[in-house]
Amino acid sequence: MTAAAFSGMRVLVTGSASHLAQALLPMLCEHASVAHVTGIDLRPTGWQHPKLVARQIDLTRSDPQDWLSGHDAFIHLAWVVLRGHMALARMRAINIEASKHWLSAAAQAGLPRIIHLSSASVYGHGEMLTETAPLTPLPGFCYAEHKTEIEHWLEQRWPSIMRLRPHIILGPHAQPLLHAILRLPVYPVFPDPQPQLQCVHEQDVARAILLALTQPFEGACNLAAPGSFSLRDAIVAHRPHALGIPPGVAAFGLRWLWRLSGIGGETGWFDGAQHSLTLDCSRARDVLDWQPKISIASMLAAP
Repeated sequence: MTAAAFSGMRVLVTGSASHLAQALLPMLCEHASVAHVTGIDLRPTGWQHPKLVARQIDLTRSDPQDWLSGHDAFIHLAWVVLRGHMALARMRAINIEASKHWLSAAAQAGLPRIIHLSSASVYGHGEMLTETAPLTPLPGFCYAEHKTEIEHWLEQRWPSIMRLRPHIILGPHAQPLLHAILRLPVYPVFPDPQPQLQCVHEQDVARAILLALTQPFEGACNLAAPGSFSLRDAIVAHRPHALGIPPGVAAFGLRWLWRLSGIGGETGWFDGAQHSLTLDCSRARDVLDWQPKISIASMLAAP
């Protein structure tokens, strides 16, 4: 699609009530080259704009062709991250079956821009990983396992679809569990050297999506701010007197919290904190001209 063709673009966004969509939708609607945005989600989108038409629908029970018609681009954000007490079959119906159905329909309809939001969690662990690294999600972390299954399917079926792999997304609309973890009065005591992680601000992820609408590329792109941090240092920065506890105690508490209340979802994600996961984001710079504007230090220091 040329720059001229980008003018007047009509964009369909699934998962328009998601945390990331709250950062993306204003940027989409304020972009001079975007003429219209359709947002669909089970929940109310919670934001209004003259360019935005929001509808509440169930992706697992709707025909994509009814919604894709008349659009130039498709951004797939709809996903269950932490299932709480949701049945695993329902989570899979949304994350796997619905994703395949909608992404296939968009590709078959010939939409020139199709963007799937994946995740760095598909790698499991490793340091300075490029997009060619093996996808080895942590066992028991359904979100990562589902993202990986869709990635493998896309590589085999629709390799031209753009896949963005952001690391931990922080910002005002970030997953509340992330904010809660960073403000805990305790932290798990891992052996030194501390496992290193990265994060990326929701505004920088939204900018990458906008760039992907105009810059042609195929396959995957990592997204993370430069540098890294440890979970211990991030928690102590907010709670200088936080106490260290054995990882087994922390995991036990999280399992019971999930079983009793559904908070946090299955605890496989906690295993990720025990291993370093850092990304090489040079491809995003080269193919999207993307550079994160917000530093890790700024994100961790935010209230």
